[in-house]
Formats: sequence, structure tokens, C-alpha cells
Amino acid sequence: MTVYFIGAGPGAPDLITVRGLKLIQRCPVCLYAGSLVPEEIVHAAPADALVRDTAPMHLDEIIEAMKTAHAAGQDVARVHSGDPAIYGAVAEQMRRLDALGIDYEVVPGVPAFAGAAAKLATELTLPEIAQTVIITRTGMKASSMPEFEQLEILGQSRATLAIHLSIRNLDYIKRALEPHYGADCPVVIAYRATWPDELYIRTTLEGMKEEVRAHKITRTALILVGKVFGENNFRDSDLYNSEYSHVLRNVGKKKKAKVV
Repeated sequence: MTVYFIGAGPGAPDLITVRGLKLIQRCPVCLYAGSLVPEEIVHAAPADALVRDTAPMHLDEIIEAMKTAHAAGQDVARVHSGDPAIYGAVAEQMRRLDALGIDYEVVPGVPAFAGAAAKLATELTLPEIAQTVIITRTGMKASSMPEFEQLEILGQSRATLAIHLSIRNLDYIKRALEPHYGADCPVVIAYRATWPDELYIRTTLEGMKEEVRAHKITRTALILVGKVFGENNFRDSDLYNSEYSHVLRNVGKKKKAKVV
């Protein structure tokens, strides 16, 4: 018996991996995060499968359901949104399973920032503009941030930022980032990226709060910050540069020495 932690992707049902979908289709138990996982994905479970929405359940109840499946020798599809490695709350579940001696595997999924970037047709790393993407959040009532991961510190990098779980913290985000990025730095508010009711608001650090308020967005939104969202004047990369040599494309091959 194995518990499979499966990343369902950012919202669109067809963005789940082939591996993840096949596991859901065969597991006799499916535990899914109902508030964030599309129902179409869960409908792929076997007709006689036990399917439970874990949104109203606490950790002990979820682990108890896994223990029951373990006792019955039934594999479990534990379906999370996005990618389990990012704000998935899977580490605490795996720690419990380790203590119980229950096997598990992790199946990656498409994270929300990747789904949003695809919809925006934007590369998050442009030559000489940004070569780093920082995935972060801000401290709220539920939990604080580690001391050295405050936005005031991360913002010094001027990297592309994907800020999760912070749509109600825009005043702080503006205050922390403006000294490093400037008030006119491009911002994209990605609301329910890849879902049918998705919305993408292009704005700036200065104007983002007003835009969010106008659209009445209070949750399920990703804040993307960086020069890449408004920059077209960047140089081509060397990857496909005709004058640039690498192991698979040797432009300047040495000439064979003449035999005298």
C-alpha cells in the first residue's frame, strides 16, 4: 500500500501530469483538497472509490483515513493543488506516515506561477533583466516569515518575485519593494490562474492595491513582480546565437593540420 501525494496543477484539469492522472484513475481511495482541486480531476477516480474532500478535515482526521486505507491494503491518491513541494502542507503528513511506517511517493505538478506565466506568454528569466525567480509569501495572521526571508531583504535582489498567499498584504508589499523596484515596476495579479474564471491584472507597485480593490479580489491570487513583465528591450540569449559555440554546436571547429 502506498500513499501518493499528487500535484493536480494550478487549476485547469488537463494540466495534471499523465502519471498523476493514472494514479487517481486506479487508486481505491482519493483524498483531495476540495477548495483548490478541480472536480473534473477527482471524477477520474474509479466508480467504486472512496472519495473524500479534505477541506473540512484536520490533520489527525486525514492521517486516520490513510491508516484505515493502509489496514485494508488500499493505495491512496492524496491530491493537492499546484505542486506538492510549494506551500502544499505535505511535509507534516509525510512525517506522520514515516512514524507509522506507511509508504508514500510524491508526484510533481505544475505550480501556479508557471501556469500564470504560460497564460501571460511571459518568460520569467530574461537575459540581463532577471535570471532569478523567488517564490515567497508574506507573514500574515496564520504564520510569520523567517527573519531573513522578509521582503525587505529579498527585494534587494530585484529578481522576479512570485508572492503567494498575500493578496491582503499589498500595503506591506509596496512599502517593502518600492525602494528596490520603483513605484512603476510592473506587477501582474493572477487571480485563479488557468481556472475558467481566471483574471490577470497588469498594473504597477503603485497602482496594484487600487486595481485589486476595484476587482474585489480577496483570495486565491498570485502577485507577480518584476521588470520581465514590461520589458521587450532585452538582448537575445546566447543559447541560439549563431556565433556562440557549445558542446552540441561547435561554430569554430579547428581546421585539420596539413600533413607535410
